[in-house]
Amino acid sequence: MDIRKKIGLRIKEYRTNLQLTQEALAFKAEIDKTYVNEVENGKRNISVINLEKLIFALEISLREFFNSEAFDGGLTK
Repeated sequence: MDIRKKIGLRIKEYRTNLQLTQEALAFKAEIDKTYVNEVENGKRNISVINLEKLIFALEISLREFFNSEAFDGGLTK
């Protein structure tokens, strides 16, 4: 799976667990809601800065975010 899709799915997983809309998450992270939608759907190559904003808006650490089997084994398409 493409890394963009893995990141997007992980963001969506945490967002839905917190019962946040994409708009609410975007507001918290101070980024555009369209951008959040494109990231969650794997259509946007997210910058490291915006990834950090989203992760902190989800109130988790970088370590917790990437602590997933989805990120094991390197990049595959």
